[in-house]
Order: sequence, then C-alpha cells, then structure tokens
Amino acid sequence: MIDIKVNKNLESKTIAVLENGKLIETYEENKANQEARKEGNIYLGIVKDIVPGMQAAFIDIGTEKNSFIHAKDIIPQIDEKKEKKVEPKIKDVIKAKEKILVQIQKDSNEKKGARISTHIKLTGKYIILMPNTTILTISQKIENDKERERLTNILKNILPQDMGAIIRTATENKNEDVIKKDLDKLLKQWEQIRNSFENSKNEPQLLYKGPSILEKILIDIPTEKINSIELNDSKEYQEIQEKIKDIKIILTEEDLLKKYDIEKQIEKAKQRKIWLNCGGFITIDPTEALVAIDVNSGKYTGKSSLEETTYKVNYEATIEIAKQIRLRDIGGIIIIDYIDMKKQENKDKIENLLKEELKKDRAKTQVEGFTKLNLMELTRKHICSHNS
Repeated sequence: MIDIKVNKNLESKTIAVLENGKLIETYEENKANQEARKEGNIYLGIVKDIVPGMQAAFIDIGTEKNSFIHAKDIIPQIDEKKEKKVEPKIKDVIKAKEKILVQIQKDSNEKKGARISTHIKLTGKYIILMPNTTILTISQKIENDKERERLTNILKNILPQDMGAIIRTATENKNEDVIKKDLDKLLKQWEQIRNSFENSKNEPQLLYKGPSILEKILIDIPTEKINSIELNDSKEYQEIQEKIKDIKIILTEEDLLKKYDIEKQIEKAKQRKIWLNCGGFITIDPTEALVAIDVNSGKYTGKSSLEETTYKVNYEATIEIAKQIRLRDIGGIIIIDYIDMKKQENKDKIENLLKEELKKDRAKTQVEGFTKLNLMELTRKHICSHNS
C-alpha cells in the first residue's frame, strides 16, 4: 500500500510517496519553484510576433516572457494512421493580435519562454479529455485485448462527437458509470474554460490552473492503492479534506521527514553513486542534453564466467536504475552504459527487464533499446518539471 506524507516548514514543502515504508517518489516545493511551475495551465494568449522562417509564433500569455508555439501545435490533431498530416504555413493559421486558447506544455527557463500548444488536455483519474479532435487512444499498459476493446467501446458511446480522449491505465476493469462520472467532470471543466475564453476581453489571462503536485499524485495513483495522506499543515489538511472523501487523511504536528526517517532516503537519492547488493554500482550524471547512467562491476568478481558475472551486475543495476529514475523524476533523454554483454539473449533479457520495471512508473517512458554503440536509450516525461 501507498502512504503520502506532506511535510511543510517555513521555507519549503516536501511531498514523499512511500510504498510499504520505502520512498518511491519525492518532490520539493519552495515559493520560487511553486510560482515558476505553470505546466498544464491554460491561458487566453495574444499573438505578438509571427516568425515564418521558424514556422512559429510568440504569444503573450501575461507571463514575464512571451511563450513559443510551433505551427504543428496550432493545426488540429489528426489520427496519422488514417489521415496524412499536412503542415500549413504559420501565417495562414494565426494572425498578429488575435486571441488564442493555449496550454503550457513545457515551463519557461532562464533562456526561453514556455512552450505552448492549442492541443488542450484535461486530465482526470481515468480519462484524459482532448477537445477539438476525434482521436481516441488507450494506455499501452492495458495489455488484455478484450479489456481494451471493452473500454474503447464504452468511450465511443459516451464521448461527444467533437471530442477525443486517452483511456488511462487506472480505467482497467472500471465500469461505465465510474468512467462516465470522470468524463462528465472533465466536460464541465472544458465548458467553463471555453466560455471564459469566448466571453473575456482580448487581453492575456489565466483561465485554468493545472493540478498541484499533490493533486497530480492523487489523480495518477488509484484510490484503492492509497492507504493514507498525512500532513503537518492545518490549512492544507482542511483543503485536502474538502476535496478527498475516500482516503484516510491524518493531521500531525510532527516533522514527518524525521518521524518516518525519510530524510536519509531523500539524501541517498541525491547521491551520484549508488551501490548495488552484489558489490557493483551505478553513477548518475545529468547534463544539459541528457542524463547519463553508467553501470560498473565495482567489487563484484563473481564465481562463474565473465558473461554471467556481467549479466548479474546488469540485472541488479536495471532494477535500481528504474527505481532511481522514478525517485529522482529524471526526464528527457536517458542513456545507460551497461557493462558489455556478448550474448544477444542476455541483452534481450535486460531490455525486457527494464521495460517491466518501468511499468511501475506512472510517467510515460519509451525504451528505444540498445544502440549500435551498445548503449541503452530511453526517454521519459517528467512528472513535475521543477523537481529538485
């Protein structure tokens, strides 16, 4: 079972997700990064500058820096398996000074403004609603063909004609009433956003604030898997009580990081080198372009052949790497430099193990496999863009 601890002090807030007492996710918020995080927010924006050479435009959404939008993020989404995608010229799809409804896909940084899109997504517990498209997809983590067909048919029957959706993993084995309730809530949200956009003056403004880190966790993790939420801040405790009815909520005056010995686990998660039980170790090195993870045999010599020894270290490393990627909320391109294996059979086993372990992660991951240089390549989308 999963327990969520929300520890607040004068300077920051730490959200720790524990499974059977072990830390599996952690997020740190302070005033600066809380204000900086705008991913998921929906704005009324005003087109400022169109840059034909880049097939892009800069949009004023009321933030310090103008946001950036590409032509492909303006034209309606289509099912590319059924239709051929044609990208028109940017100047043919938007005009300077017009208002535009956009959602932040990637937060701004010191160098660039936020990356935005007109392809709005509203996330519920079971459904991700995609207005203005008819695309209907289902989570790849739902593997049973009959269940996939059942859920797809349910959505086809209850989804409005001009709406698309993604069926989330948590929808598996849920009945139509539960799914419809979630969908109706999202449709109501969309109606409010659209009405606000149509009835507002032509000036940049926030129309919808995306879920907080804690709200996102509670949306993503199935309710039946959450044992309790424990907080040490009375104001946040009251807010959560008003929103959540099916989960045990506890208020305490104690420092939760000390009470549950979470500080040591968080500190360990920040270390560059992580030792494996076998005596090998991995190192994690973030760069601007990607995160490099190196596997080393360390003290482990093994008692059998070099290939079996290598496989043993790589096997343990794979389990730990999947755990660390989730714990540190590592996003973007990830390259793993395993110890070289001669047998293709062993490479396949390691790749399949990595895919299996990453299924525990609620973030979207894509394992690309071993490259020609024998490096494992994968991508992962951040759960929270400002995680420490």
